Amino acid sequence: MNQERIGKFIASCRKKQNLTQEKLAERLGVTDKSVSRWENGKTMPDISLFKPLCKELNITINELLSGEKLDGLNYQDKLEENITNAIDLSAKKIEKFNKIISLIVIIFGLFISISAVMIFPSESSWSSIYSIFGIIVFIIGIYRITNLLSLKKRLLLSVIIFFISISFLLITDYINVKRNKEAPMFRIKTSYIGNMIYYDAFFYDVYRCNFNKKNEYWIISKDNKKTEKELINFCK
Repeated sequence: MNQERIGKFIASCRKKQNLTQEKLAERLGVTDKSVSRWENGKTMPDISLFKPLCKELNITINELLSGEKLDGLNYQDKLEENITNAIDLSAKKIEKFNKIISLIVIIFGLFISISAVMIFPSESSWSSIYSIFGIIVFIIGIYRITNLLSLKKRLLLSVIIFFISISFLLITDYINVKRNKEAPMFRIKTSYIGNMIYYDAFFYDVYRCNFNKKNEYWIISKDNKKTEKELINFCK
């Protein structure tokens, strides 16, 4: 399908009908810039506009897609070719639309995850909930945009990216706890024991001693098998 040829044909037929770009656009319910882009070969009219456009230009859809007037000898051959081209054009538009939607989903997922970390305090459980939700939305976008791959490869890629994303969040959370002395976002439970707050994270523990006094201090340990009695005496 030669867009430039079709564009010149539209312009020629429009002029034969004594229509300006503005007048044709008004009748079709589009802008004159759209008509100009068609005639310059930059874009094609939407499929939904084929019939009304051809009616205004006094041509057939087959002639529109061929970019020329057709006689009876080659009309059928051109018809079959143009049907194939129209289906291909429609498929490409759908694919382009799906890619745009997938990119929006990916960006939206990343936005949710980053916003969750920045907006909610680490003490709040919402930070971890929203960040994981954002990762899931991000993975859905990745799954959609890789639709040309086989189902097995798409699933495998999605699982790998999911675990990489979760690992990145956990590592970032650990660094934040260690450097900035903040509660871990991703934790199993939080316990208040005497003058200590105990955060049971997935791969380490955090002890916030004297949390309501000036001499507060934090201890990060990988030993998460302490008994409750040991925890009571831990900050002494």
